[in-house]
Amino acid sequence: MITPFTLEDSRVRLSPLTLENYQKLIPIASQEKLVQYSPSDIEQPSSLKKYVEIALEQQKNKTSIPFIVFDKETKKFAGATRFMNIDWRNKVLHIGSTWIGREYQGKGLNSHMKFLMMNHAYDEMGFEKVEYRIDERNMRSRKAVEKLGGVLEGILRENVYLLDGFKRNTCCYGILKAEWEEVKNTRFKDF
Repeated sequence: MITPFTLEDSRVRLSPLTLENYQKLIPIASQEKLVQYSPSDIEQPSSLKKYVEIALEQQKNKTSIPFIVFDKETKKFAGATRFMNIDWRNKVLHIGSTWIGREYQGKGLNSHMKFLMMNHAYDEMGFEKVEYRIDERNMRSRKAVEKLGGVLEGILRENVYLLDGFKRNTCCYGILKAEWEEVKNTRFKDF
């Protein structure tokens, strides 16, 4: 089991996602097609609970660390994110299963979340690479990761089924620890 922890700055607080607090996300998760490019089902309260249970099981197995996102500007819970597919031996992890309500998108919240997570992954956890996996059609998320310094490393063709039965192509982005200082000083200099 990984000991849960909190990451925060002046804009956002990422606290451990639990079976005690996930209900605060029901209004956000129920937004229609909020995660249309993801294989996750969160739209109904029962499916959101199952989603959290799976994340917590992965946390017990040391392959995931899920967070609930609190926007300090609006003083409301905004969504969820996690470290996932954690490969301790090779020092590589993914940041994913990220979703925030439409009212929080494009307002800088995601950048603050990703900065905190990448900084912690490299500086506190000792990881050497952070990866992002994104549906090829999800241009908004792809541009957001590119803005954060993510480098497109390749596309996995037809590798993940979505809820509607579509088999997506997945873009693989990465940022190496060796690149982090420059990324931090150029992309996050105002943080």
